[in-house]
Amino acid sequence: MAHRWTNTLTQADVTPRAAFLNRRQVMAGLAGVGLAGMTRRASAQEALEPNTWEEITSYNNFYEFGTGKDDPAKYAGALTTEPWSIKIDGLVDNPGDYDFKAIVSEMTVEERIYRFRCVEAWSMVIPWNGFELADLLNMAGVQDGAKYVAFETAVIPDEMPGVRYPILDWPYREGLRLDEAMHPLTIMATGIYDRPIPNQNGAPLRLVVPWKYGFKSIKSIVRITLTDVEPPTSWNMSNPREYGFYSNVNPNVDHPRWSQASERQIGGGLFAKRIPTLMYNGYENEVAGLYEGMDLSEYY
Repeated sequence: MAHRWTNTLTQADVTPRAAFLNRRQVMAGLAGVGLAGMTRRASAQEALEPNTWEEITSYNNFYEFGTGKDDPAKYAGALTTEPWSIKIDGLVDNPGDYDFKAIVSEMTVEERIYRFRCVEAWSMVIPWNGFELADLLNMAGVQDGAKYVAFETAVIPDEMPGVRYPILDWPYREGLRLDEAMHPLTIMATGIYDRPIPNQNGAPLRLVVPWKYGFKSIKSIVRITLTDVEPPTSWNMSNPREYGFYSNVNPNVDHPRWSQASERQIGGGLFAKRIPTLMYNGYENEVAGLYEGMDLSEYY
């Protein structure tokens, strides 16, 4: 399990949205995630200029609202996100339905910025607001026998037109190994650019695992289950040959239908130069130890 650090930041440390939009300030001083004492740093990932609000909120995968990249922005406004609760069950000491607002009031919200890659070989740089998933799991009380964390997205046919079609086996499911879930880089995102997270981006809270491909970051979560067996995940259920349980960013393991060795950032235009994809999305120093000794071509 990853070493846990003690948070020392307050809301006063949050970088205002105007500062995010200023490239010089982005380059000079975003609050980074340090694994030893939460030291401030500007890593190669954090130094990248974030995408605009319009880009982040208009180009999305959220199949519950349709398969087009612009479908979520068109239709997700119908989703009712208040009130919202998350059922936490399985191998926990304190199972039950947790009110979203009550959860957030217990957490210290910090500013994070992650390079967010997806399997289509495109990427975004998104300044997430959120809290560590580990803090929520600790609130629920993880029992000794737990080895995995399973997640489910809401299924509301009257508000989510995509779930009326068998695109996937609804509800959307995802899962992490417990040590991945407890890692300090794994967050529950509640906002973007210090605004509440929009519906099309996974309101009111979604998972963000920055060293994995985007589809691992499940949206609009309604259930979290601690279990001792590897949980089923939607894309692995749909096509296990193409989508493994781990789904770590690995430029050395190609998707069966395309190379994952390079990417193009959204916002750079059709002729934007492709750049090399970094192992574990640039967080190799922080997370490679989680997979020591594993055959990454088998456990992809």
